Amino acid sequence: MDEWIDYYDSTHTIYVSKRHRDLHFSIIADDIIGYVSSPETVVLDYACGEATSAARVAQHCSKLILAEPAPGVRGRLIARYARDRNIKVRSLEDVRYLDDSSIDLVVMISVAQYMTPSELDTAFAVIRRILKPSGRFVLGDILKPDVGAAPDVMALLRMARAHGFLKDALIGLLRTYLSDYWQLRTRIGLQRYGEEEMLAKLAAAGFSASRAHVNVGHNPARMTFVARHAF
Repeated sequence: MDEWIDYYDSTHTIYVSKRHRDLHFSIIADDIIGYVSSPETVVLDYACGEATSAARVAQHCSKLILAEPAPGVRGRLIARYARDRNIKVRSLEDVRYLDDSSIDLVVMISVAQYMTPSELDTAFAVIRRILKPSGRFVLGDILKPDVGAAPDVMALLRMARAHGFLKDALIGLLRTYLSDYWQLRTRIGLQRYGEEEMLAKLAAAGFSASRAHVNVGHNPARMTFVARHAF
């Protein structure tokens, strides 16, 4: 995961424009809010990225922990949310030291593809420990083994057309194809999981899970799973 962290901490081209970036995180924020069950909920967003709409999520819960591994991104989060008293920015290492059964809702969105299977298992173990027995773990944007890059491109173009940045999207796709992202994606690859494979992986980590009807985010070709403690 370290090389991907370095990539996202650089001046990358994964978002075709600021509008694309902000819309991406706005959609995710809306979806996370849908999983917040009460104003007393404590939420952890695991490897949250820029999280430009986190303040809206924080309005619906008592505490929002933004855990981000990339130091530069984490610094921007600290500056952006310095005045939001119920938003705390932490590193992934800090998450390891959170109290047992202290979190009501953990979300991990568009992260698993950048982790090795063993890294993901380690993250699952930490999440299960800190998740309350009544809590939920939402694992979103999981790539399927039989789905290539074409659906990702089409999902971006549909969103761009609907929100008025189609030209930027076309230029951005070309720029991304020629960038370090595709070189890194070709060399390292992205982790992909079938539905049954991910359910089994979650079960091995001590969760009882099911696939959600709708994926978190803008890409319907990917999968979201909702997990709870298995008793």
